[in-house]
Amino acid sequence: MKKMLAAMMAAVLLGGCATAGKLSSGERLELYRAHAGEPVRDFQYFGSFNGWTELGDSALAVWTRPSQAWLLELGGPCMDLSYAPAISVTNMMGRVSARFDRVIVHGGSPGQHIPCRIQSIRPLDVKALRVSEKELREAKIAARAEEQE
Repeated sequence: MKKMLAAMMAAVLLGGCATAGKLSSGERLELYRAHAGEPVRDFQYFGSFNGWTELGDSALAVWTRPSQAWLLELGGPCMDLSYAPAISVTNMMGRVSARFDRVIVHGGSPGQHIPCRIQSIRPLDVKALRVSEKELREAKIAARAEEQE
């Protein structure tokens, strides 16, 4: 995992972004993948999420508790996910299952929304993820400051 984080930091430093300190959806997705465990069949859903983060148009992270999160990778692009103010997730008796349940985007473009099938579910190491996010943002800011000197 340390090698992956070092490679990501190098990519961030070399890539440079227009917004100092802000990670792109692609960078966030790689970071979340690096902090995700092995795929699981399902997870317990308590009726509402503590939060969620889009990770491009085919992945997102959902928090079921402040210290418990899941990486959901979808079966393909999910229309308007990057701009959605809200989502919902189908479930069966309080369990969200890979390959059966779907993410539904709310508040995007008008019209009918196509549910996006959840391809895989992986638990996230939330503590390690937060530390790595902070380190990457700081590295980006430092690289930006060096460019401007």
